[in-house]
Amino acid sequence: MKNLFGMGAGEITAELLQWNLPGYRGKQIAEWMYQKGAMSFAEMTNLPEKLRGALSKEYEILRADCRDSQFSADGKTAKFLLGFSDGTAVETVLMRQSYGNSICVSTQAGCNMGCVFCASTLHGMARNLLAGEILAQAIHIQEMLRREAAGQKVDTMVIMGSGEPLMNYENVVRFLRLCHADDVMGMGYRNMTISTSGIVPNIYRLMEEGIPVSLSISLHAPDDALRSRLMPINRKYPLADVIKAGTAYGEKTGRRVTYEYILIDHVNDGEEQAEELVALLRGKLASVNLIPINPVVERNLNRPSKQRVEWFEKYLFAHHIPVTLRREMGADIQAACGQLRNKNMT
Repeated sequence: MKNLFGMGAGEITAELLQWNLPGYRGKQIAEWMYQKGAMSFAEMTNLPEKLRGALSKEYEILRADCRDSQFSADGKTAKFLLGFSDGTAVETVLMRQSYGNSICVSTQAGCNMGCVFCASTLHGMARNLLAGEILAQAIHIQEMLRREAAGQKVDTMVIMGSGEPLMNYENVVRFLRLCHADDVMGMGYRNMTISTSGIVPNIYRLMEEGIPVSLSISLHAPDDALRSRLMPINRKYPLADVIKAGTAYGEKTGRRVTYEYILIDHVNDGEEQAEELVALLRGKLASVNLIPINPVVERNLNRPSKQRVEWFEKYLFAHHIPVTLRREMGADIQAACGQLRNKNMT
């Protein structure tokens, strides 16, 4: 049977043309699946009973099932291992922020980017996720929030979980458009952030899509030698090309580009790196998000001292580079990408 989950209202209407149904049926089915949590056609009570029975013989609604979960002691962070019908499982994280509920979704099962500080890449990549499978992560948390309290919802979203989003470009852009649709989640594009390790050609493609999502680029080093050591993708798309693409994206969209910078003790957190980072970003529509590394046992990389982190942040600020220090959430549940999935694979 064909899965309807992951189709928008217009696509459902087109799919059901053979049934000679009025156009509004596609919208009704979409709203049932994405806004009312319907797991079967039998629940769609504003569809004729005969139609519900016929649809159930031809189509299915495949979503995601929760295989594991972890909740931080402070109640602000929750991580879910969500599985699909072929046995593939991915991680999704909910972060309850002061400004609302934010989620982090995965776009690939595993990752093959090979970044030395990341748990997602330890087992390589199993496969790309379909747009509907990425959407299933967001809908899972949206429904959980609605059960907790009326009016609760996902307010912002970062596409920053396991995998490289821009290596699964078509499914990710399709997912963004689905989330924006009124009959799915109705989320504004400006509440979405897509993170990339620097897939230069697809940064330019995204720039031309006409969807003003925020762009976050994983930088993690201010020179090619160190960045190539930390992030092998830099050998294909070197630093100068990444910065050029980020600058073009900011100029085209008017959106400030964020450069993510994981601080690793005595690797990329010294004065030399701070100076080079300032020189690299000075005068650009950009900001830096500093992230003290969330240690991964297998990687043997350490978090800098609080003093080193604060010094690095103050140096950037003093040299007029907009900078934020990511507030740690979920350390007690190993909220770094890939850690819960890896635990379930051992």
